[in-house]
Amino acid sequence: MSTEPPTPSLTERRKAATQLDIAHAAAELFATQGPHATTAEEIARRAGVALRTFYRYFRSKQDAVGPLLTVGADRWRGLLADTEPGTPLGPALRTAVEEALAVPDDRAAEAMLRTRGLLRAAQDDPALRAVWYRVNQESEERLVPVVARLTDGAADPLEVRLLAAAATDAIRIAMETWADTEAGPEGPGSPAELAVRCLQGLVGGLDQM
Repeated sequence: MSTEPPTPSLTERRKAATQLDIAHAAAELFATQGPHATTAEEIARRAGVALRTFYRYFRSKQDAVGPLLTVGADRWRGLLADTEPGTPLGPALRTAVEEALAVPDDRAAEAMLRTRGLLRAAQDDPALRAVWYRVNQESEERLVPVVARLTDGAADPLEVRLLAAAATDAIRIAMETWADTEAGPEGPGSPAELAVRCLQGLVGGLDQM
């Protein structure tokens, strides 16, 4: 049984694309001038949409960054979902994290740096931090059936939930730690390198990671 939702319709894909455009605009403005100095009107204008369209999708300016933060979580969960059941969890988690946080080109590097700016902005904005934590919580919940599938039903439900929480926190902690540094998006101190270190610490010894 698939652990991922069915393929979205054309209308749903267009809606998601518009939401992501708004999310990128919000992230850029938050990173450059701060959440407090940014209005929903500015975000809508930067994204090229009407203000009513903005509020059709988001309740607040901080909520607007949700789709952007969700992209990375969706990508690495998708990589895990495509892993063959029965694959040792340690190597499977590590491979998915490394690939999801890789920066193969300038566009990916820019996206990673934009996320750093957003996480820095969230440090002084409780509402923005709440969005970040909500996205991580939702990612953890969606990861549970993926981990269960990878274990081929052999793992205890409690163990599955703990692994999903540990894997999610590994990436969250890595991203937050990296955001506080000037390290590049790849190499030593990068999100991928830090996430692997976090995984080793949180689920150390799992399947000889």
